Order: sequence, then C-alpha cells, then structure tokens
Amino acid sequence: MTSPLLPPPEWRVSPGLTPYPAALAEMEARAAAVAGSHAHELIWLLEHPPVYTAGTSADPADLVDPRFPVVSAGRGGKYTYHGPGQRVGYLVLDLNARGRDVRCFVHAVEGWVIAALGRLGVEAFRAPGRVGIWTLDAAGREAKVGAIGVRVRRWVTLHGFSVNVAPDLSHFGGIVPCGLPDHPVTSLAALGRPTDMATFDEALASCAPAFLQTLSCPSQNET
Repeated sequence: MTSPLLPPPEWRVSPGLTPYPAALAEMEARAAAVAGSHAHELIWLLEHPPVYTAGTSADPADLVDPRFPVVSAGRGGKYTYHGPGQRVGYLVLDLNARGRDVRCFVHAVEGWVIAALGRLGVEAFRAPGRVGIWTLDAAGREAKVGAIGVRVRRWVTLHGFSVNVAPDLSHFGGIVPCGLPDHPVTSLAALGRPTDMATFDEALASCAPAFLQTLSCPSQNET
C-alpha cells in the first residue's frame, strides 16, 4: 500500500516544444535515480515537435507515411504521434511504494485523464480491449482522444499518456494510430471544446491527488 508519508511527485510543466530524444533521455535518467532512491518521483507535462514513436509491438506495416522522424520509444504499444497541440504527460512513479500492479497503474492513469476531461465538459470513457481514452466524435463514432503507453523498469514507471487538445489531426495520417485502423482520432478542438494547455493542465492537477490515491487498488485486480 502507498505510504501516507510519501511526498507528492515533482510537478513540472515545460514551455515550448521539447525534442523527443532529449525528453526520453531525461526521463530514463530520472527513473534510474528514483529506482536508486536518489530523486523524487516526477509528473512531467510537455509538448513535442512532430514525431512518430514506435512501441515494442509496432508493426512496420502501420508506418504508412514517415513524414516526420520515427523514434523507437521503448514503451509498450504500437505507433503513435506526438506534436504541437498535444499534451504529453510522462509519469516517473515508484510502484515499489505505490503498489506493484501495472494493470492497476494503467487503469488509474485512464481514470485520471477521464476525470480531467470531464471537468472540461468532455465525456470520455474506457473501451473494453482497447487501452486509451475514448469519446464519441461529431459523427457518433468511438474516437480516441488520448493514448497511454507505459514501461516499468525496477518497478518505476516511464512514459505515460498523451491527450489531443488541439493538434493537427492530419499528422496522424502517416501511421495507423495504435494499430487500430477502424477507429479515428479526435481532439478537444474537433469536439467543439477548444481548451488552452494551461486550462487542461489545471484539470489534470485538480484530479492528480485522487489518481495517486488509487494506485494501490487491489479491487481492480479482479476486473
């Protein structure tokens, strides 16, 4: 169970665009330091220049048009896109202290983002068999508004989530997002809920304490 004395993670918001390789290197270094008890946990919010990232189960056939750099991410999952207008959240959290349950962790991240979107008037939900954050688009289709991809090393988490606030959705056309050709992607802007990054970050911050409290969640082990 989570220790009641566990300090809150560092909350960092980086302005501008952070190159993906630099962020990956910093995140991995921070995770190693957390695993060695040399640093505090980290919740890091940022944006990237346009990039396609390949997870450990990426299928080369899903890379349709590599118009942007392609980087091996080391996380689970397939191909995804990161770019301006998309909020990326990297979570370097110590599951040794918060509960060694990866399934619970992913479930909790989904719940956190869904709750934050709800504060902005967006009804989002989980979809059975499809990790990520889903909503209904203007045509009533299930569309992905947020992706989740994680890695756990020495029971410290890396990577995290991305939410489409107002990216150029045409940039997703270079890949089959998350290997799901039958499901479109959407954004808060496309849903008619234009939101600036600071407002979305405030929603995330307001829901973060509940997220951290749910990480040790044995009740989810049976779901």
